[in-house]
Amino acid sequence: MLILLVEPYFGGSHRAWAEGYARHSAHSVALVTHEARFWKWRMQGSHVTLAAAATERLAGRRPDVVLASSMLDLAGFLGAARAAVGDAPAVLYMHENQLTYPPVPGEAVDYTYPMKQWNGMTVADRVVFNSAFHRDAWLAALPGMLKHFPDHGHLSLVDEVAARTAVLPVGVDLTPLAGSPERDGGPPIVLWNHRWEHDKNPGEFFAALDRLAEEGVRFRVAIAGESFRNRPAEFEAGQRRLGHRVVHFGHAPRDDYVRLLRRAGVVVSTAHQEFFGVGVVEAVAAGARPVLPNRLSYPELFPPEYLYDGFERLCSLLREAIAEPDAPPELRDSMRRFDWSAVAPQYDDVLAACRPA
Repeated sequence: MLILLVEPYFGGSHRAWAEGYARHSAHSVALVTHEARFWKWRMQGSHVTLAAAATERLAGRRPDVVLASSMLDLAGFLGAARAAVGDAPAVLYMHENQLTYPPVPGEAVDYTYPMKQWNGMTVADRVVFNSAFHRDAWLAALPGMLKHFPDHGHLSLVDEVAARTAVLPVGVDLTPLAGSPERDGGPPIVLWNHRWEHDKNPGEFFAALDRLAEEGVRFRVAIAGESFRNRPAEFEAGQRRLGHRVVHFGHAPRDDYVRLLRRAGVVVSTAHQEFFGVGVVEAVAAGARPVLPNRLSYPELFPPEYLYDGFERLCSLLREAIAEPDAPPELRDSMRRFDWSAVAPQYDDVLAACRPA
């Protein structure tokens, strides 16, 4: 089976997803991509140029299935690429959505981009979400968006599209994280490995560390993850306050990041938005004990003893984790269900089922 995988935003977790599936699928996967920048333009216009790229990449072959990420205007792509892809079934993979993603403070909700995603869902043969939380959040918010429009509404299509949805986790390459963690005998390292943006709620993370530092709790901290030009001020302020406790600050190349994962004893999230949680899965697979909010995708991925409600419980759970770092072996082993070796066959089955009998 030939799968045409179309990813307009080929970077970060999107690139890892596309390349990971291409490496581990039992089928032939042809990648067609654009660079990971200008995300709004990717959602607005990449379907035109990616259709041309797909035509060249396929060189006269017809794909059996088109697999597209949620950054693509799938409806537009299928129209622009119809001569190359014919009537191949299409699967839309929802890494994220622009409907329930928290807006930047001070910005109004813009339905332009979630409508692109919704239009793609209406033409897709299958819509796959990376967590049950993500699917439920989208379907719950969808009617509220569709009611904004004056006539010829789409509300009657919601149940039909919902019936075509499935949940498949983001595959993760856990092979480099196998083996024993690499501890150095110093105070446990508390790891932040999320994007440096407002929706990850860094203020609460640093406030909890400040509380423990004032109490005299011995720990070190590593701040990794993607950093952007306009990053929240909490990061530099937190680095100054924590001083010598900070053993890493900034984006880490992949090899350095893997070493950091293997050194960390505790991994923390305070996110207000998380559709899956690749960074936490990686850290726990490497041996870190998780401290996570009791919301978003985390309750379906981790047992309740690692989840907190409210700031006081966050501090308490973090204090306990620093006192007894490292994930128990059974929790660490449970992350293997997200390895590509386990996940890729599930993708293969979903995509193969879309082909006409």
